[in-house]
Amino acid sequence: MAELVGVYGSTHNPLLWRARGQDLDSTRAGFDRLRDRLARARPDVLVVVATDHLTQWFYDNMPAFLVGKAEHIPATFWNEEREFGLPYRELAGDVALARDLLGGGIERGVDFAASDAFRADHSVLLPLLYLTPELDVPVVPVFTNCMAPPLPGAARFFQVGQVLRQAIEDSPLERRVAVIASGHLATEVGGPRHFAGSPDPGFDERAVTWLAEGRVDEALAALTYDRLREAGNVSHQFLNFLVAMGVADGRPAVHAEGARSRFATSPFFEWEP
Repeated sequence: MAELVGVYGSTHNPLLWRARGQDLDSTRAGFDRLRDRLARARPDVLVVVATDHLTQWFYDNMPAFLVGKAEHIPATFWNEEREFGLPYRELAGDVALARDLLGGGIERGVDFAASDAFRADHSVLLPLLYLTPELDVPVVPVFTNCMAPPLPGAARFFQVGQVLRQAIEDSPLERRVAVIASGHLATEVGGPRHFAGSPDPGFDERAVTWLAEGRVDEALAALTYDRLREAGNVSHQFLNFLVAMGVADGRPAVHAEGARSRFATSPFFEWEP
């Protein structure tokens, strides 16, 4: 049987990759801490909950939740190499576990879409470059729609996390599985608030507290589309952390922080499995 060995949450801000400066020390420390904790968990495979940034799925064909089940996963798009300096990489997938997640979700009322031919953008690759820099652990991406409204509600993201946990634990495969949710706190892209620090520090503080204290009901009630849009136009990717919270059965995080920088506040979370 597969075993859940860790649940984590991380920023995927692509500007961090080649940025320098002392104001990023706390962000680097957050990645360092998660990398050490992940290494101790010794996962055989990583389930990465992430969001495609309208790079391969668009308004005309946008899955709410999709399991990527491919043996080889090309990572980064040409514009990410050009704009952020991210390297092109090819990740190893775990097709057998992906199939178990897909089937386990359908059995429990989550009709995941699936794809055998897809790419992973910076929402998948950037956390892995910091957390598993050798990129030697296979990956199963679970893509969520946090970009093209109407979006699934906050409660659905949490439920998907609960179902992922059940599907992992019911898999007959001998796997040590870690889940990494990739997202943002309050973040704005474009316009006068574009990566100019957090556009809503009050949201950041409350959001970290919800996860640190396991305030599931409070988070689900507060995280409406409009409230997230008010916090910043890509802040909806915070919903991915509700998936992680669901995987952790709503328990308080053992570590939760928002590391401030000149770009935005970077989230780092960890739950006991």
